[in-house]
Amino acid sequence: MIHSIRARLLILAAAWLTAALLAAFLVISQLLDDFVTSRFDAESAAITDALFAVISADEAGQIVIGATPPDSRFNLPFSGWYWQIAANDRVIARSASLLDGVLSGPTGNYDGGAGRGADQAPLRVMRREITIPDSDATIAVTVTAPAQQIRASLREVRRPLAVSLIVLGLGLAVASVIQVAIGLRSLDRIGQDLRRVRAGRSDRLPRPDVRELRPLAAEINAALDQNAELLTRSRQHLGNLAHSLKTPLAALSNALPSEHEGQTLIARMDRLIGWHLRRARSAQPRVLGQYSAVRPVIEDILLVLRRPLQDKGIMTAINCPDDARFAGERQDLEEMIGNLSENAAKWGRSQLRVSVTSHADRLRIEIADDGPGMAETDTPRALIRGARLDENGPPGAGLGLAIVADLAALHGGALRLERADIGGLAAILDLPA
Repeated sequence: MIHSIRARLLILAAAWLTAALLAAFLVISQLLDDFVTSRFDAESAAITDALFAVISADEAGQIVIGATPPDSRFNLPFSGWYWQIAANDRVIARSASLLDGVLSGPTGNYDGGAGRGADQAPLRVMRREITIPDSDATIAVTVTAPAQQIRASLREVRRPLAVSLIVLGLGLAVASVIQVAIGLRSLDRIGQDLRRVRAGRSDRLPRPDVRELRPLAAEINAALDQNAELLTRSRQHLGNLAHSLKTPLAALSNALPSEHEGQTLIARMDRLIGWHLRRARSAQPRVLGQYSAVRPVIEDILLVLRRPLQDKGIMTAINCPDDARFAGERQDLEEMIGNLSENAAKWGRSQLRVSVTSHADRLRIEIADDGPGMAETDTPRALIRGARLDENGPPGAGLGLAIVADLAALHGGALRLERADIGGLAAILDLPA
């Protein structure tokens, strides 16, 4: 099964083209065969008429043969060009090429019959009978032409015919390739437009230049609009749910003394609600056609973290190309970089570095600190929801890294935790660019 429209069209065109050219060759060859053979038959008929013209009868009724038409072909022995005159089945004259041989065959008139010469070479035979006035003799004139010469003449005309049809076939094949390429150009353009939408360089498909593809583009644009509308509506519902759950918890927490044992349960419920809401948000499909500049997001997040970073004396460094872009929505990128930067600010001692590189269609974001770091055996556990490797460390819900990993996976990327070259933890995001 061929899964390419272009290949199907080209194979079908090649099959029909081959069949048509083969049929044309056979038909034209047959026409040429008839033409060449009829030409030899016409020449034999002319020679026959010329021989009849020199046959007459004298006063005694004897057959008299005058000067025969000169033709060098009938002088060459065994040339295949023979003539013979017979009266009442008795040979009375023959061409020099026949020597002492006799042309035998069926009696009567026939044009273009098959025969053989004295050397068994195939011949094309013409035989006609007439009655001479003033004589009771039946005169039979037989003229032959070499069948090999007829076939040679056919080969001479068939060879240029075959070459011409081959050249025609190659030209039609090239024309078919060009026709298919031009015909499918609009489909290729739709594919390119879809890739631009996925890469975030466009939010809709442009109107195709061919009428047949306009309904398809309209349906795709409608699906894009519906995707954006459903995503916006889902996020609104999630925001409302977060507000309706967290407000009662905050009121309950304020109503209870800080040392009350219920505060621990409230904190746990708040952590679980935050986890599930943020997990639900990260599971929403992203809006197609969105892209986000990376450097402004990094600068905004570090601006928000400026106060805690200054309090700890942490120096920040950003190494990010101005044209680096993320194939997704800004708020998703903010959530990922924000969580990782917040962790680096919590655990770092004096340095926080953000490095961004892009290659082809991939984006690499590394956020490193010079804190205590993490053992390689602990990295899988750090990505589990609610897990904390150091309960005595800075406060947190233990959800940030898990949410970042989920968001990265949603966008076709991944989060890795490695040892930073400045001594602490390096959180590396591999995302689509």
